[in-house]
Amino acid sequence: MSEQVRSMFASIAGRYDMVNSVLSMGTHYRWRKKAVKLSGAEPGMSVLDCATGTGDLAFDFKKKVGNNGHVLGTDFCKEMIEPAPAKAKRKKLEVDFEVADAMNLPYEDNRFDISSIAFGIRNVDDPVVALKEMARVVKPGGKVVVLEFGQAYGLMKYPFNFYSKHVIPRVGGWLTGNPDAYTYLPETSAKFPAGSNFTDLMKETGMFASRSYHPLTSGVAYVYIGVVDR
Repeated sequence: MSEQVRSMFASIAGRYDMVNSVLSMGTHYRWRKKAVKLSGAEPGMSVLDCATGTGDLAFDFKKKVGNNGHVLGTDFCKEMIEPAPAKAKRKKLEVDFEVADAMNLPYEDNRFDISSIAFGIRNVDDPVVALKEMARVVKPGGKVVVLEFGQAYGLMKYPFNFYSKHVIPRVGGWLTGNPDAYTYLPETSAKFPAGSNFTDLMKETGMFASRSYHPLTSGVAYVYIGVVDR
């Protein structure tokens, strides 16, 4: 993955959680819970969470799969993942964490029941390659779950576009000292394939029996579900 993107995330890692909560007004927590619900995760399952950051989606999966299930969170940026073990301990959740690149996962085929990625697929150099890797490590019939920003529609379109263009860079830059990061993030969201355009990328992999998308908050974000078949 791009060294520039890695450095950007390393520079904001210390305040990433706080800024996310401020800028989303807590909405991202609800989106993650929705992604877990749509995944069909059940007690005892094994989950790989890619681009886990500080572990929030991994923690939600762990609550669902329970003590007999296993969750492994990975991220290509070690600075982002460093706070995650302490967060897990505070939450009394047993989740493992490792540094790994979603485009080159160091895990054997068919290892997990579910692989997931939240707000990370648009940052990889080649989303199709990452989706192939995420499908490869999942058992046939298992699922790949992607939570990602989209482009708002309806009544949300113009307020969200204004918020993304003017508020996020200013507030995010002020809170982290890195305005470029919070200009990059909304700009990539505005350009990244969303809805059926993203499921077309999933189709390119040739590894999914079915693909579906689920808009959240009028398209501000989407959950994508791919059932693995190879």
